[in-house]
Amino acid sequence: MVKIERFEDIKAWQEARALVKITYNAIKSDRGFGSDYKFREQIQSAAVSIMSNIAEGFSRRTTKEFAQFLFIAKGSAAEVQSQLYVALDQGYISAGKFNEVYSKSDEVARLLSGFIQYLLKTQQTQRTQKTQKTGEGRGKGG
Repeated sequence: MVKIERFEDIKAWQEARALVKITYNAIKSDRGFGSDYKFREQIQSAAVSIMSNIAEGFSRRTTKEFAQFLFIAKGSAAEVQSQLYVALDQGYISAGKFNEVYSKSDEVARLLSGFIQYLLKTQQTQRTQKTQKTGEGRGKGG
């Protein structure tokens, strides 16, 4: 297993960065998309939010806080996916571009889900071990 020392080491962050890049490229590739400023800013913001929440969560002190930020990042991935339908329905992107960006956002969401599950399982294991240690200590002194 790879030791995570910086948020840049997190696979979900790396793929979220790739998602931001292809989202921005999709926007640049179509004039209609680019002229809808409010919508463009919203989808860009949602994509960037994924990266930002992973990084911010990583900097937090507890596993619980980190997991909360990963849940927020996962919500932003769903927001990007929902907004992609708007872009498709408005003719801002082709079906091919929709599939490319949607597929990447889905990959990011799956990575986040797996990482969240890992963190929650690790947290539960640590709690169980702590409880067992404190329980064992009481039994010997009595």
